[in-house]
Amino acid sequence: MGYKIIVDSCGELPNEWKQDARFASVPLELDVDDYHVVDDESFCQKEFLQKVKESPNSPKSACPSPQKYYDAFLSEAEHIYTVTLSSHLSGSYNSAQTAAQMFTGDFPDKKVHVFDSCSASVGETLIALKIQEMEEAGCTFEETVAKVQQYIAGQQTFFVLETLETLRKNGRLSNLKAFVANVLNIKPVMGATPEGQICQLAQAQGTNKALERMVQEIKNRTKNQEERILAIAHCNCPQRAQRVRERIEKLMHFKKILILDTAGVSSMYANDGGVIVAV
Repeated sequence: MGYKIIVDSCGELPNEWKQDARFASVPLELDVDDYHVVDDESFCQKEFLQKVKESPNSPKSACPSPQKYYDAFLSEAEHIYTVTLSSHLSGSYNSAQTAAQMFTGDFPDKKVHVFDSCSASVGETLIALKIQEMEEAGCTFEETVAKVQQYIAGQQTFFVLETLETLRKNGRLSNLKAFVANVLNIKPVMGATPEGQICQLAQAQGTNKALERMVQEIKNRTKNQEERILAIAHCNCPQRAQRVRERIEKLMHFKKILILDTAGVSSMYANDGGVIVAV
């Protein structure tokens, strides 16, 4: 009895998963003015960031159609799990849910579950990793769903971005007070609410101090660190991500730390220089 784990393309896939038939990515699509790109292996981060920089308009994303998910479900696997970015940020979750209903109607012997990550980026990656861990441990489909839901409820996401403009223009900061501190170079430390909405956790002057403050927030808010895997995603700033990792390792002891480069959707929201951490 096999399993398959599908992640929408806001979730970063480690390279080894890209060669593994048990994992699949369903791409969102991105637009910057008349520049259109599918968030799959054809995505070029450098070119995309340049287009974003040159455009006076905000980039936009479109979620996958139910058919794209349905096609990804088609496999020998009997247990099919899908992880999408927060339903508060995208229609990807609803699209996957629609596909799951269609699919189980056509294939009643298959079991499909769609997880709302209540996160994004490496938050989705860690959830996929948890699903794999439960399946490999021999858990039933129902046990895996229950344990992963429990994991999602305890997961936290943190991020520091050079600019919040894309999030603001796309209406993703609607529950926050307008942030007007550019003159003072105040950088907010952002996070996600348990429901998957964006919130501000703290702030500091300048990116480096904001990253340090983010590390402190991670330390203060994370229990049982030695039992948890932490993941860092960066948008075109590997050295910055490495510095964050080293700082975390000095203060905390996680079971494992992953560093991944952002794919298309995460690059769109994180923008050049953004760092995202999930644990």
